[in-house]
Amino acid sequence: MDISALLTSAGINIGVCVVLLSLYSVLRKQPSNVGVYFGRRLVSVCSRPSDPFSFERFVPSPSWIVKAWETTEEEILATGGMDAAVFLRMVVFSIRIFSVAVVICFFLILPVNYHGQEMRHKRIPLESLEVFTIANVKEGSKWLWTHCLALYIITCSACILLYFEYKSIAKMRLKHITGAPPNPSHFTVLVRSIPRCSHETYSETVNKFFTKYHSSSYLSHQMVYRSGRVQKLMTNAEKMYMTFKAAAHEQNCQPSFMPRGLCGGPTKSFEIVSRETDNISGKTGFGDLDLATIRKECAAAVIFFKTRYAAVTTAEVLQSSNPMLWVSVLAPEPHDVYWSNLCIPYRQLWIRKIGTLVASIAFVLVFLIPVTFVQGLTQLDQLQQTFPFLRGLLKKKFMNQVVTGYLPSVILILALYTVPPTMMVFSAVEGSISRSGRKRSACCKVLYFTIWNVFFVNIFTGSVISQLSFFSSVKDIPAQLAKAVPRQASFFMTYVLTSGWASLSCEVMQFLALFCNLVKRFVLRIKDDSSNCTFSFPYHTEVPRVLLFGFLGFTCSILAPLMLPFLLIYFSLAYLVYKNQILNVYVPKYESEGQYWPIAHNTTIFSLVLSQIIALGVFGIKRSPVASGFTIPLIICTLLFHEYCRQRFLPIFKVVPAEVFIEMDQKDEQCGRMEEIYQKLHSAYRQFTETPHELCRSECLNHHDDGKSISDPEKLNPGLIHPMLGRLPLPGIKEIIGWLSLLLFSGKEADQLNGSSSCNLDIAETSKK
Repeated sequence: MDISALLTSAGINIGVCVVLLSLYSVLRKQPSNVGVYFGRRLVSVCSRPSDPFSFERFVPSPSWIVKAWETTEEEILATGGMDAAVFLRMVVFSIRIFSVAVVICFFLILPVNYHGQEMRHKRIPLESLEVFTIANVKEGSKWLWTHCLALYIITCSACILLYFEYKSIAKMRLKHITGAPPNPSHFTVLVRSIPRCSHETYSETVNKFFTKYHSSSYLSHQMVYRSGRVQKLMTNAEKMYMTFKAAAHEQNCQPSFMPRGLCGGPTKSFEIVSRETDNISGKTGFGDLDLATIRKECAAAVIFFKTRYAAVTTAEVLQSSNPMLWVSVLAPEPHDVYWSNLCIPYRQLWIRKIGTLVASIAFVLVFLIPVTFVQGLTQLDQLQQTFPFLRGLLKKKFMNQVVTGYLPSVILILALYTVPPTMMVFSAVEGSISRSGRKRSACCKVLYFTIWNVFFVNIFTGSVISQLSFFSSVKDIPAQLAKAVPRQASFFMTYVLTSGWASLSCEVMQFLALFCNLVKRFVLRIKDDSSNCTFSFPYHTEVPRVLLFGFLGFTCSILAPLMLPFLLIYFSLAYLVYKNQILNVYVPKYESEGQYWPIAHNTTIFSLVLSQIIALGVFGIKRSPVASGFTIPLIICTLLFHEYCRQRFLPIFKVVPAEVFIEMDQKDEQCGRMEEIYQKLHSAYRQFTETPHELCRSECLNHHDDGKSISDPEKLNPGLIHPMLGRLPLPGIKEIIGWLSLLLFSGKEADQLNGSSSCNLDIAETSKK
């Protein structure tokens, strides 16, 4: 690839970015898109924007960039939580280190590479990219010491920045834990693999065990239930019920007339009742049924302790002589618990991990097909031999530049979109007990997958068999990498342009949310800006992307320094885009309190060591024993630095220090807040959601507070009215689901349910009287 093809790819991506960012600055001003671009603000501030017409709404402006730039880290902590602040620290670290790398490599490395051999140079746009790589330096050159010096400067700068960032984030984590309101998870331990006893329930076994062995600190417990078919039916009915209610909310509160579907004609689309809850509880009593009679206890429980120190001690100590029984860990935050995985038998977890490992390897092997096809596009000669009918088309200069410079990275990016959802499924199957743990596990899988496929597989052209046989000789790895990486530098540059710059534009545009919003407003005729469809930040996709670009920057810094400016522009734009998304779009539903930083630290160290190994291979090929001799101590010192950081900072991210919890317990006891904390523990961990009639009551209260309640609720009949579909009896839906659940049981279970329903009916009648 020559400079002109690279500039063609850069021009296409710059044009896409400018158009999308300008379009975003206009779309975000439209009141109809407030649910797309300001989802977080809808949750925190229950205000609806006015809809005045002004010319300014249709003019692109950089106001969102200025707002993102002026936002401080304290505001990010308050808005997005510690995980968001740590993620932005990764981006800031990349900006700092690659600013140093750009200065060093452009003034020290690039001139040496360009004049590495005695040759007659062409004009810069017609020069091949290999002229600017280390491959252009002749063997035995005395100027290779500049590459070794640049490698030392970049490595030392990276290690210094990593140390201070690790230290600062560790302090931030402890400060965040001590300064936040009392967290129920600090008093809670999750116990799994409870032994089964024939003459008592799991709940009785748990109470007996902890009363005997933890009598001084044990407070209470809450069992984890296995949700069966009835609970799934009830949950689906609740979702259906709330969907209908949300659809009719605006027509309830503010009657409006609009065309009826495709035929037109003014009509009132929906009417919702105000006495549904009374009808539900009065007719069937199933809304008041607790479902405890049809839920089954599983071998897991949530244990509450009187102090934080007692909880963390219990979580770290082995509870039984059999390590497979009474397995205890600190519980996740209430909103972070992945309830469906708690019922997985503990003995199955190791089998599940092996299964997901095998499935991941199989997925990697299948993914070799698109990667090999992409690499075939970068090799023009092989492409013409394989497809002779393309020779005439590829002779055109512009088509040649597009096919070799832009198309390969686009195809690879489209194929990579299937990776994060697949890895999320694998992480869920593994049995993670928390949603943040599942996302963090998926983040690691996506990171390993992208580094392997984007870097290691792509640097070797040819068939899949030749790519697999590459690692047959371990001692040849540095030399093979040294030959292959400079050849693929052009592909990595276009990948940074396409996957980096363009992906940021797509991220800020939120195409999926924008499309759903258009369908909701103009097809389904729903005007309510509901905040129920907000999303949390996709760390499992964005963290691997940022770390992958950092990995490419380190490994190609001294080999192909032309990549560094593109990376620096990407990280600078990413800093503004992600800040804007954290402030306006994503809602922090749960967090891991900064546990993504060790992943970033380990990836950076791996990138540094790999770049040093590749440099060692290059110096060996170029016959520079001095540079090779100085590179070996650098590798050893980098590994020693990593081990020191692992011993010094990593334990803080795994377990909270005991002195911190003891001081927090003493402070709460002195302030008299312990009783208040105890009362909130039980209500914090609720496995099952509210019943529909409770949700309806809360909705009615919200509508009343907004001042848009129905004028005469007594005149409305129960049910949902649509002019074409007629009356949809929403209370009847719940009644039908209740009686269907009875049909799923037989014998004693059905009698028990009928008895419970009759009892609830009697209670309802008594309360009415």
